[in-house]
Amino acid sequence: MPVSRAIHISSQRVHMHNSDLYSTHNAFNLCIGLRAKSQLTMSCHATAIHSQRAAASTSVVLDGVTYVNKGIVGFGLIASNVKDSTGDTIGGFGSAIALKRGTFNGTNGTFTGTLLAIPDRGFNVDGPIDYQARQHEIDFVLTPYNDSPNLSFKDAQKTLQLTYRNTTLMFEHNGKKTSGSDSTSMRPAQPGSQTNPLLDPQMPIVSNADDRLVLDVEGLVENQDGTFWISDEYGPYIYRFSQTGQLIQTIQPVNAVLPRDSSGVLSFTSDSDPATGRAANQGFEALTIDESTQTLYAMLQSATIQDGGGDSRFTRLFAYDVSNPTVVPPLVGEWVVPLPLSDKGKVEACSEIHFVSPGVFLALSRDGGGRGGSDNNSKYKQADLFSIASATDIHGSKFDNPANPVAPGGVLDSSITPAKWQGKPNDQTLINGKWESLALAPVNDPAFPNDYFLFTVSDNDFISTNGIALGVPFNAGLDVDNQFLVFRVTLPSVIPGSVQRAIGI
Repeated sequence: MPVSRAIHISSQRVHMHNSDLYSTHNAFNLCIGLRAKSQLTMSCHATAIHSQRAAASTSVVLDGVTYVNKGIVGFGLIASNVKDSTGDTIGGFGSAIALKRGTFNGTNGTFTGTLLAIPDRGFNVDGPIDYQARQHEIDFVLTPYNDSPNLSFKDAQKTLQLTYRNTTLMFEHNGKKTSGSDSTSMRPAQPGSQTNPLLDPQMPIVSNADDRLVLDVEGLVENQDGTFWISDEYGPYIYRFSQTGQLIQTIQPVNAVLPRDSSGVLSFTSDSDPATGRAANQGFEALTIDESTQTLYAMLQSATIQDGGGDSRFTRLFAYDVSNPTVVPPLVGEWVVPLPLSDKGKVEACSEIHFVSPGVFLALSRDGGGRGGSDNNSKYKQADLFSIASATDIHGSKFDNPANPVAPGGVLDSSITPAKWQGKPNDQTLINGKWESLALAPVNDPAFPNDYFLFTVSDNDFISTNGIALGVPFNAGLDVDNQFLVFRVTLPSVIPGSVQRAIGI
């Protein structure tokens, strides 16, 4: 049987162990450790890290194309107590990342660039807080590690050196600060919003007395002009902001996704599930773009309530044409995507997607285990592939009405062919509990023109023993650093030059 490596996690260091692969395991698995048989758990033993490149690569075939994971080549972190330029603890930004356009450069085996990173709604262990949405810039120097000898935890961090640069705060119209507070009310739509992209639909706000927009940001796409799209869980909506953080426009999804109470009234709260629409805290977790067609893709973290909610596998992927900024972006595609299941049949919700090539996406699904998570043990954290090439496009159909679920009781309607998902549970533990973001960059290796770096960053939920939120110190009882990983992968279906164009190089 082929041999790969698995990581043993400790509170101080990380170590790769040899472990047999599942010979029949058909997954393009990008979790740390690659499909190990034995479950790995947290411990306090001092250990080390070394590269997977000496081990056998793993591969999967999707739509006749073979994709390869060549292993981890970089690891870095930003400590849990680092502050951003506002004085707040910099945390949670693994929720969404993107390579800042025009910054990626590689010479003589060293690669530099800047990551854009957006946190969700701040330190909210005791409930949502009045946290203003923001975007961080983080410079990196990547020196890919391709050798076999173990690295100490300290030396491992030299493979991906990170430097916080600055923070841009987000504002809505008239310079109002956004908020991370729970939404208890709704601002009415502006007349003409259905045809004018610069006018607002119904907007989730803090309260009747405080009509500021609330955001729980989970997805990020940077545009050529420096503006950027974000996706959010409250709406779930998609918003475009200026380079300086000013709200420009809002995309409201189809009625089937909007959270409505039993009377059919919009209710954007995250405290409880609605009667229909997205589940609480399970909105547009994932956002990506096809740069060549300017098609923006957003995916729900899990199934809508009428489609079975958290007990159903069947979530939805939406596509919007954002090529013309003068019109409301039309919905041009909608597909059902079957989420992976754990070995006990639990649905593993999706935290991020990334466009690979027409119809093909990476999808990052995970359980809640790992450091700072619900449990120190973890059995599913991986980036799988899925294809919509043969899936039924249901946009504009009866299924956009919540009265017509795609999966009543969690059973898929027989008229719908879902996306093809390539992935299967494994027994692994990642360093942190929540890995929620993906970004691609070219390796620029003439011998392997289809090879790319895949960046992923963890969301540490602002967990720090020396944190500050809204100017007030807090102690979360644990230090969970903001961890970064870089894999080297082979993606033959990528259109040559498309990744470069997407990041402005």
